[in-house]
Amino acid sequence: MKTKQILTLVLLVLTNAIFAQSGKQKKADKATREWRYEIECAGIGKDGTYLIKVWSYSKKADIAITQAKKNAIHGVIFKGFSGGGQGCTSQRALATNPNIEEEKADFFEPFFEEGGKYMKYVSESSDGNVGADDRVKVGKEYKVGVIVSVQKDALRKDLEAAGVIRGLSSGF
Repeated sequence: MKTKQILTLVLLVLTNAIFAQSGKQKKADKATREWRYEIECAGIGKDGTYLIKVWSYSKKADIAITQAKKNAIHGVIFKGFSGGGQGCTSQRALATNPNIEEEKADFFEPFFEEGGKYMKYVSESSDGNVGADDRVKVGKEYKVGVIVSVQKDALRKDLEAAGVIRGLSSGF
């Protein structure tokens, strides 16, 4: 009898832990879907890549850090970024159609899911470490800056192949 009670208790604790974790992820995804971030050039990347700093906002700093990769890919596709110091030049968004995110929602929803295809094109350049100057408390939330590398050539190629954006050689 005691074994049955212990197993029931363990199962209950594990189930609760799983739902708590999925609840955190849902909150993080909801915050990301609002696409509140800033993107800037962080330096010269390898050929075919952008080295960018993404400033993400969240009530919890660790959530802002984990969502930075998603925000970086979104920024490269839909916003672009301005140049500045460190040899950077301004880059236009890969998508030229301002409505493409809604028009191709069937593509972008699974693309930006947690662990989705967007992960194929981005990596953290700071090994998960965020400097003290890159973690700022703004009101009740944090603004966290993370440097990431985005494989823009591979991203462009796959978006063109999926018919999401037009190729550079398709004319005007």
